Amino acid sequence: MKALFTYDYGNEKMDKIRNLGYEITYQHEKSVKYNSNLNDIEILVCYNPFNTLDITKMKGLKWIQLSSIGIDQTPKEYLQKSGIVLTNNRGGYSIPMGEWIVMKSLEMLKNSRDMYDRQRNKKWKMDTSILEIYGKTIGFIGTGSIAKEAAKRFQGFGANIFGLNTSGSDTEYFDKCFKRDDFHKLLALSDVVILTIPYTENTHHMFNDNAFSHMKKNSYLINVSRGSIIDEKSMIKNLENGKISGAALDVFEEEPLSKDNPLWDMKNVIVTPHNSWVSEMRNTRRYNMIYENMKRYINGEDLINVVNLNKGY
Repeated sequence: MKALFTYDYGNEKMDKIRNLGYEITYQHEKSVKYNSNLNDIEILVCYNPFNTLDITKMKGLKWIQLSSIGIDQTPKEYLQKSGIVLTNNRGGYSIPMGEWIVMKSLEMLKNSRDMYDRQRNKKWKMDTSILEIYGKTIGFIGTGSIAKEAAKRFQGFGANIFGLNTSGSDTEYFDKCFKRDDFHKLLALSDVVILTIPYTENTHHMFNDNAFSHMKKNSYLINVSRGSIIDEKSMIKNLENGKISGAALDVFEEEPLSKDNPLWDMKNVIVTPHNSWVSEMRNTRRYNMIYENMKRYINGEDLINVVNLNKGY
């Protein structure tokens, strides 16, 4: 059984997969292109080779294993039509992202950015505007693995942890969950709003003028999902007029963020370069998930993290 990898996990790890019974071809993701040698490739393990690799010519392809959680880089219509199975890395980055969410919440409520600026300028001035998380309401838009890891880490802070999911079903680590129809109700209650919902056609610009109008005045916004869930112009307007006290943004509609984007210079915005998922454990967890799925595939067992292409996650 033949598999194409676009990332090299090292000889020892690749040999471990070969020992399952696979013949592995490796081509770097940035340069991989279709050629006749790929005709009998059955499995593609990758992040995003789809700009250069025409998978419609890979007639033997049956399964794509992504190293990412998001799937918006894939040719979804073709996958649906062809019946190719798609699996992702759901849960693989949830721990560092959960930590990042807690860190950014604290940084904004504790006004750390101003403190660092004062240190650089050797300015000794007390800040009496600092807030507590204790007693605040943390509202998660989406209650998947990332949200759960963050909610777990908020448990000791004495905050109210609320979440939004499709049906409002109870979810571990959340004090209360709201159904999608109660989106605006959750916004009105939340001191910190955290986006962990998948990006789909239905969540495109979910945070628009109408959504921002329902947010609690002086609340904070965190986005670790996808930039296009937010209407950026509307967000900037609400950051400028003070409706939102601050935002911590790890994802953007345009990446890399252009140098002339006003978000760079806004004092109430923390910009990070799609970095929340990174930790020293990222390759280990990613490889372990890939290995587990490849073991299951060759043994004819059900795969983990199969994506529902109709739902988009």
